[in-house]
Formats: sequence, structure tokens, C-alpha cells
Amino acid sequence: MSSVPDLTAAPPSRALTRNDYKTLSLSALGGALEFYDFIIFVFFATVVGKLFFPTEMPEWLRLFQTFGIFAAGYLARPLGGIVMAHFGDLLGRKRMFTLSIFLMAVPTLLMGLLPTYAQIGILAPLALLLLRIIQGAAIGGEVPGAWVFVAEHVPARHVGYACGTLTSGLTFGILLGSLMATLINSLYDPAEVQAFAWRIPFIVGGVFGLFSVYLRRWLHETPVFAELQARKALAAEIPLKTVVRDHREAVVLSMLLTWVLSAGIVVVILMTPNVLQSGYGFDAATALKANSLAILFLTGGCILSGASADRFGAGRTFVVGSLLLAASAWTFYTQLKAHPDWLFPLYALTGLCVGVIGAVPYVMVRAFPPVVRFSGLSFSYNLAYAIFGGLTPMAVALLLKYSPLGPAYYVIALCGLGLAVGLYLLRRQR
Repeated sequence: MSSVPDLTAAPPSRALTRNDYKTLSLSALGGALEFYDFIIFVFFATVVGKLFFPTEMPEWLRLFQTFGIFAAGYLARPLGGIVMAHFGDLLGRKRMFTLSIFLMAVPTLLMGLLPTYAQIGILAPLALLLLRIIQGAAIGGEVPGAWVFVAEHVPARHVGYACGTLTSGLTFGILLGSLMATLINSLYDPAEVQAFAWRIPFIVGGVFGLFSVYLRRWLHETPVFAELQARKALAAEIPLKTVVRDHREAVVLSMLLTWVLSAGIVVVILMTPNVLQSGYGFDAATALKANSLAILFLTGGCILSGASADRFGAGRTFVVGSLLLAASAWTFYTQLKAHPDWLFPLYALTGLCVGVIGAVPYVMVRAFPPVVRFSGLSFSYNLAYAIFGGLTPMAVALLLKYSPLGPAYYVIALCGLGLAVGLYLLRRQR
């Protein structure tokens, strides 16, 4: 088993140029739009369930099957990510980076145009399932591909900032989805939403996604891959085979960090609005507004953590960031019942501290050599997210059965894991 490459090597000192900022901006914008396309489904799951399944079906079964279609996107992530990463290591980062957003935009647009169950029967949910699987394959290639793409474009001393900025774009996509759902439900009454308005977010997402495909035409292949290509130093065998055989320690490290990342996003950002309503008595509008504020602070926190990894190292960033997240999460979940008026500042602070996940890709892109970087990162990230992203809601739900502080316990436990990883990285510096 090979050791993880040194993450503290002295980086080149070149400053970021206008082209670097253009690459970061276009990459983050595309990532935000792609994540919006992937997440918008969940905001309209109830309406979609009523339209794409038989009306006589029990409500619980309809919702279960609708979320099953949503989950299919997560299950497709590992396969899509591995396949796209394979060709990304052999044919180029830019090609796969552009293909991923195309494969997300087209299904999203088609979802907004699909006939319903009343029009074409069982073909409606089957078509929806197929499009969702394509979306999952696309997002499986987009996230790792985007991290690799920006990391290989900027000087080594700015890799953390670049990856943090890209991660902030992905989280901003969640906010866009939340704001769009709020806007549609504000402009139209429930009958209008079910009749036609539910289609608008999908069509808008598809159109803007195709526009982002056009914008990515202006991006250039990464200098790192271009050099590998020029030196004819591309992978001599299947990249994933090399990853599994020679870089197991890097895979384990990356999977553990992905677990930390998934805990922050799934628990604090995606699950907590429902917990605020069911466990703390907040109405839906207030919970969603607070959630939007938390996502906004998370976006900034990702950039700060990435820059911190550049300046102070990944080890110190994870040690300090994990402790801050544990403290803020405990305060948030334990103090809200006694002080409901603290909701917005406490949720914003916790969202900011979740931003420690912005340093995760910094470690992952530097844990694998360039020749198999895309495959190594994609395999580790997507496999871990499929496992932990899927198990986390069930684990938290089980904890909630025994204690209303279940989300806090889970987040703090994963902060312990983040702290352990940080100490491990610090020990490697000595």
C-alpha cells in the first residue's frame, strides 16, 4: 500500500491571474447550476408524485416511490463518476467536465416537458426514473471533475482557495433550488403549481444548464493533463486498477473526509429544516428562511476553509474547523428550544462552520498523482457518498427516536473523525 503523497510540499509562488479567476468563475457557476438541476427534484417531490403515479395509489406509497426515483440518482453516482473519471484520465479533464453538465442539463429540461401518468400511463414514471439515473451519473462526474479541473489550473499555493471556491458554487446551487421553490410557491397557488408551474424550475434549470455548456467551451484543458499528454505519460493501464492497487491509503483518507462532508451537508443543511419544524415548533417558512441564510454562510465558509488550507495547512484547518463545528452544532441544537429567537444567528454560525468541508477537496486532489487523480478522487468520493450519504438520514432518524439531540450527536461524532484526520495530517508534517 502506498502512502499518501506529501500535502505540505513548497508550492510555486505565482499569483492568480485573470484567466485563473475566469476559470474559477465559470467552473463555480456551472457547478451551481448543475447542483441546482440535481436537487430541484426534491423540492417538488410531492407534486411530481401526484402527477407521475396512479391517483388511487396510497399517499405514503406514492411518496415512497417518488423518493425512490430521487434516490436512484445517488445510486447512479458511483458508476457514472468512475466511467467519466476513467475517460477524464485518458482523454482529458475538459471533455468530461463539459460532458457532465450536458448530461445534467438535457434530462432536467426533459423532466419539465414529460407527459404525466394521466397521459401515457406507466411510461411516465419509467421515463422519470431513466432521466434521474442519467442525472446521477452526471453529478458523479461533475463534482470530482470540477475539483480536479480547478486544482490543476491554479498554482499549487492556491489549490485550497480554488477547491473551496468551487465547493461554494456547489452549495450555492442548493440555495438556488430552495429560492426557486419558494418563488414558485409564492407566485402560484397549489392548483396552478400542480397544473403547470412545477415544470418551470426544471425548464429554467435545463436552459441555463445548456447555456453553461456553451460557457465551458471557453475553458482550456488543464496544464497538468496537457503536460502528461505531451510527455506521453498517461495511464498505461486502467486508471482505477492502479488506484485500487497502489493508492489504498489515499482512498481510505478520501472516503473518510467524504463522510465528514456528507454529514455536514445532509444533516445540517438538508435534514435540519424538517427537524426545526417537527422538533422545535418552527413553521416551514421560518425554517426555510433560516436554512437559506445558513447555506449563504456555508458558501463563504467553504472559501475561507480552502484559503486556510493554503495558508496554514489542511491539518490545522481540520483540527480547528472540526472543533468549531462541534461547538456551534451543540449550541445550535441544545439552545433553540430555550431561545427560539436565536435561530437565525445560530444557524448562520453553524452553516459557516460547516464550511470546513471546503478543505476536503484540497486533501483529496493532492492525495493522488496526476496520472490517476480523476479516477482516484471520483472512486473515493462517489463510493463514500453513496454509502454514507444514503445511511446518514437513517442513522439520524434512528438517533432521533431515542433523543431529540440525535442530529447533534451525529455531527459531533463526525467532527471527531474530522479532528482525527486533521491530527493525522499534522503528524505527517513532522
